[in-house]
Parts: sequence; structure tokens; C-alpha cells
Amino acid sequence: MDLTNGLPELTRVTEGFTRNNVHTKEYGMWLVERHAPTPEEKRIIEDVPFMQGHYDFSMILGGRVYENRPLTYVFEILNRNYTSRKSVQTSLENWLMNSDYAPLYDDHAENYHYIAKCQNVSTEDTYGGLTVTIEFDAYPFKIGDYLEGNDIWDIFNFELDVSQITEFNINGTKEIVLYNVGSNIINPKIKTTSTFEIKQGNQTFNVPSGTSESHEFTLKTGENKLTITGNGTIEFLFYKELL
Repeated sequence: MDLTNGLPELTRVTEGFTRNNVHTKEYGMWLVERHAPTPEEKRIIEDVPFMQGHYDFSMILGGRVYENRPLTYVFEILNRNYTSRKSVQTSLENWLMNSDYAPLYDDHAENYHYIAKCQNVSTEDTYGGLTVTIEFDAYPFKIGDYLEGNDIWDIFNFELDVSQITEFNINGTKEIVLYNVGSNIINPKIKTTSTFEIKQGNQTFNVPSGTSESHEFTLKTGENKLTITGNGTIEFLFYKELL
């Protein structure tokens, strides 16, 4: 079936998104609008009587905290057959509405993905086919597809990435530096071959053998200096998160 109705400039569907291993191009959907505004900050404000201004505790944890962000996509499906496009509408609704928060791979954000839940699929009949508006509720940050410390040269971005080592052989005590070049505080997973002690500023963390994660141990944005004591191999597993 020729979904372009013979229009040469629309012969190749390009950008869209992938959800549950299905890409929008499989439905012949042509992206015409995409809205991904930055998320709104969760502001924690306290007013004190007779005080000029107010106290803002929004960054008490060391970084800004955001509401979920809305993602909206508008597609055109060129299909003059009314019965056929009604079937496409039903198929789209079942594809997108039958899952909870899950990865959403937007072609516009290469090598990143959102964690999103479809909130609404609305359609409007047009003379040449169907206009489809899809709305998602998404985690505020887009998440890198690849672990930090990877050495895949083809995906390295000189503006956003940093080349770093995230796996270390320790015999005794060693000082290391990890870089969180994202926009969000990260709780990394730690994979070890034995028990370790990590000192971060004035805090000390005891890390068990195996793979573990603690909500108390975080990597702030930027440079993180750590002192590690133990014997064996320790690896920090984390993904960059950007707005």
C-alpha cells in the first residue's frame, strides 16, 4: 500500500520513536510535531512572617528536583481508506496504552531514552488520512543507553561525554575520581570481588562482595573524589542522566 499517495517528498518516514521494540515507521507515521519541554522544578518554599523574600529549600539534597515531564508527538498517517485507518487507530491504542512506565527511544535523542507511560492517544480524520496525537508522562531526565566508562568511540560526544575509568584493581588503599557529567545525582551500582570501604568526604561506606546499591551513596554532578580500601576489583555501574 502506498501511504504517501504518490507524494515524492514523503516517501521516506524518518524520525519517530520506538516503544516495546516497535517503531512508529512501521505504521507509516510521519512526525510533524514534537514537544518535550523541560520539566518543572519542585520548589520547596517557606515564608517567614516579616521576612523579605522567602527561603528556598529546593536544592537541599544538592541538586534540583523536578516534576515528571510531558512528551507530546503529532503524526500524520496518509491513508485514504477509512476502514483501514480505523484499524490502524485501534492497533496504535493497544500498542501504546497497554504498558506502564517503560523505555521510550526517541530518534531525536540518539543514545538516550526516556522512561515514560502513554497517557493518551487521540486521532482526527483528515481528507488524506489520520492525524495522531500521542501524549506521554515521563521521568524528568533522559537516560544514557550505555554505561559510563564505555570505550565505544563511535558514540562519543565531545560536548556531553567524558572518557573515564570506572573499574579499578585495588590492593590496599587507592584514591580515585569518578565524573558524573549528567544533570542529576546518581546512585551507582557497585560490583566487587570482595568487601571494600569507600570514603567520600566525611562519610564512610562499607561495600559487600557482589553487586549492591545504596541510596545513601551518590555521585553528585561533576567530580567525585573517593578513597577506596580493600583487595580485589571494584566497578561502578551508572548511566548519565540529562534534561
